[in-house]
Amino acid sequence: MNVLLFVAGLVGLVVGADLLVRGASKMALSLGISPLVVGLTIVAFGTSAPEMAVSAGAVLNGQTDIAIGNVVGSNIFNVLFILGVSALIVPLLVHQQIIRQEVPIMIGASVLLLVLGLDGRISLLDGALLLGLVLAYTTYLVVQSRRESAAAATEYDDELKPAEVGAWDAKLPVQLALIVAGLVGLVLGSEALVTASVAFAKQLGVSDLVIGLTIVAAGTSMPEVATSIMAAIKGERDIAVGNVVGSNTFNILGCLGLSGVLAGQTGLTMTGAVMNFDIWVMLAVAFACLPVFLKGRIARWEGAVFVGYYGSYVIYLILAAQQHAALPAFSQAMLSFVLPLTVITLIVSMMRPRPTEAA
Repeated sequence: MNVLLFVAGLVGLVVGADLLVRGASKMALSLGISPLVVGLTIVAFGTSAPEMAVSAGAVLNGQTDIAIGNVVGSNIFNVLFILGVSALIVPLLVHQQIIRQEVPIMIGASVLLLVLGLDGRISLLDGALLLGLVLAYTTYLVVQSRRESAAAATEYDDELKPAEVGAWDAKLPVQLALIVAGLVGLVLGSEALVTASVAFAKQLGVSDLVIGLTIVAAGTSMPEVATSIMAAIKGERDIAVGNVVGSNTFNILGCLGLSGVLAGQTGLTMTGAVMNFDIWVMLAVAFACLPVFLKGRIARWEGAVFVGYYGSYVIYLILAAQQHAALPAFSQAMLSFVLPLTVITLIVSMMRPRPTEAA
């Protein structure tokens, strides 16, 4: 029953997010808003909607560890697994704007989360600050889009088009119904997913935090998985990267901002496990994007390294949760051999010239 409940919740989240994006984007385009602005706002929020719904639902159910673990775990999953798999399909190109602007903003949001959590919680004031920042960030993207080139302005034209006259989704009541149905799907899906996840944690003997960092994080990242992999297959390789980086920023500012506000005066507890390990992994992953992205592309071998590191991270969480005897040897091997070798390889690869087509 718990497996069925988890699957039903995941389906509800994915379908709900799709309906919400479809209804809101069609309505916005019908009102004359440009596809680029819709892509930077509604679509970006839409892919992060499952994380936001689950984190908010977890807070309302008193499962704050799932709320924190969901966001931190999703950000790690997005970079290591989604970008890794996408790069394995086809080497990904990285636009200069992502390197100059989006990655530093993602890193800044990650560092801010660490600073806010130093007192052991994300307070109501902290949540309000994060929400204010996501609104400012979105406003900045909209204003910036108006100054972009014609090529950038038509970036979303093929994917986002107003509903044709006479089409079933061309009428305002239908668009409103899609939005409402999407929100209902997100709410019900998040409730089912959180309930099943808590049951999994109890049955497996692991904490809510570990479940949030792994199963819930991967489940709520399904929209990003679909978007990035499809973008890579279709040759839109810069969108595949931008989707992940933008979603990570929205996850921290939007999801944890809303969760912090909903938690009220009690706030979100930042456990020692998160502050001592997981948030540092998230920071390391965010900072690692810079040397990888500076080359202008993510090669297949780098994608394989990303996926390998995500597998190692999950293995570590499982071993640590069970206090397994193999944990010390595994940790020593990662710190003494794998990490230094990866750093040396990345430094050497950065010395190669940047591909001209990614400029």
